[in-house]
Amino acid sequence: MNVLAIDIGGTHVKILATGQKERREFESGFKLTPQLMVAGVKKLAKDWKYDVVSIGYPGPVLRNRPLAEPHNLAKGWVGFKFETAFKHPVKVVNDAAMQALGSYKGGKMLFLGLGTGLGTTMIVDGTIEPMELGHLPYKKGTYEDYVGERSLEKRGKKKWRRHVADVVELLTAALEPDDVVLGGGNVKKLKELPKGCHEGDNANAFLGGFRLWQKAGNQSRATGTKTRKAKKRRNRRLKVVAARKSPAMAKAS
Repeated sequence: MNVLAIDIGGTHVKILATGQKERREFESGFKLTPQLMVAGVKKLAKDWKYDVVSIGYPGPVLRNRPLAEPHNLAKGWVGFKFETAFKHPVKVVNDAAMQALGSYKGGKMLFLGLGTGLGTTMIVDGTIEPMELGHLPYKKGTYEDYVGERSLEKRGKKKWRRHVADVVELLTAALEPDDVVLGGGNVKKLKELPKGCHEGDNANAFLGGFRLWQKAGNQSRATGTKTRKAKKRRNRRLKVVAARKSPAMAKAS
């Protein structure tokens, strides 16, 4: 089965199909609608053969559907019929979850995607748990406000790197993962990785897209009562931890 994997970002849409060696991409941004995305992908992939499609979407996803409009793209994504548009079976997951799945090697892994925003996902014993931790309160805004692309442009690399280190420290303390993977386009702008982290590869988003069709039943969990309660407990812990300023940031402020 040939898979077309689509990684939708705030600045570019990147695609790769099974058996192809080089990815292709086009610009996204605030004017990108789902219709324009589909048209752009079809144009770039017109000489590729694929049977199914995987989409990494920059926002929360439940049961193969976006739950909210993306922060960095145009509106119209919620309720959009991707299968009808592509005329192929489609799986939609959070973009960070797709890259995390491609990076996963076992145990309890936290994935943080440093890109236009902050993508966050955990995988526990093979089960994907997409999270929207980037929008939790942090200092005078949210985590994403301090480690996303706009913060890098506004504050400069030096301050941005300190905020990245602090956010990684806070989330690691709250979630206690076995492994922390930093991915996304801006991970290359770190002088050194925070302690206990290793760098992911953006190409893993495509690997994750391919893996979605391998053992789909074991790689995602329906959001039931137990899962929702667990996420609420984690979020409460994160808010408590976020209220404490780390020693590194105390010195920097």
